[in-house]
Amino acid sequence: MMPRLILLIACVLVPTFAIAGEAAPNKTIIAHRGASGYLPEHTLEAYSYAYALGADYIEPDLVLTKDKVFICLHDIHLEATTNVEEVFPDRHREDGKWYAADFTLEEIKRLSAHERVEGRFPKTGPRMEVPTFEEFLQLIRGLNASTGRTAGIYPELKQPAWHRAAGLPMETAFLEILARYGYTGPHARIFIQCFEAECLKRMRLELKSDLPQIQVMGSGDDAAAMLSEEGLKRIAEYAQGVGPAKAAIEKDPAAVARAHAAGLLVHVYTFRVDDVPASYTSFEDEVRTFLDVYGADGVWTDYPDRALRCVGRPAKP
Repeated sequence: MMPRLILLIACVLVPTFAIAGEAAPNKTIIAHRGASGYLPEHTLEAYSYAYALGADYIEPDLVLTKDKVFICLHDIHLEATTNVEEVFPDRHREDGKWYAADFTLEEIKRLSAHERVEGRFPKTGPRMEVPTFEEFLQLIRGLNASTGRTAGIYPELKQPAWHRAAGLPMETAFLEILARYGYTGPHARIFIQCFEAECLKRMRLELKSDLPQIQVMGSGDDAAAMLSEEGLKRIAEYAQGVGPAKAAIEKDPAAVARAHAAGLLVHVYTFRVDDVPASYTSFEDEVRTFLDVYGADGVWTDYPDRALRCVGRPAKP
């Protein structure tokens, strides 16, 4: 049964904020790990609130359990966002970390999920679980059916090369799940993202997936090479867009135009109300700079309601 808190979230009134000026309304707002500025990341509660706030796409990060079940978790480790150290104190590896791949789904479901960022949702709040990817898909499908909306999903495969080396290949099983839930073809309401180009190439070129894909990248030398004219041409062979860190675009604003020239979308990460760089006057100023001045097509944010208001679109439960 869906946790009662999820149902309560849908009734929460969205706060209003005065915005001086608005970005173009056709920009894409992606709820980063759900509405993770308000609720613990990668929980059904955070995904539900992101939906209620009106996000265009909702992002689950995915890793595999020991019994090959996809769960929604940002890291291959469990300790940052769960109480695994209390429940399984002796199950860490020699490096002192608790790996999701060492636990079955039944064991994962014994854990409580909690907030990782200080000053956000209290860690002593109500019990929340680590959801499976299928639970996430069922939630979005159900909300799309009951509201008449078509919110999209934006899953990220986390460290697929690491998983493959551990005997847990991700790509084929991932695409099979998506197909079962109706995510097929180039116009499906999905973007598949990954930092590892080989994973995206495998799905596009070997497994013949035609689902939209995004090449995610950081802001270092590797990103600079990817955002070069030649790098972008190579990415366009297997992806529909790029997902650079903010710093990569600040270093090289012309990269957005180069990406567009290569036929690629540009979705930039991550925008946070509680972590606005000193070079911007506000969260809204930062978001509008990337959307209007640099010309990005969308942003990942922990606060989808605030970003939606930047583009003049009210929340739509």
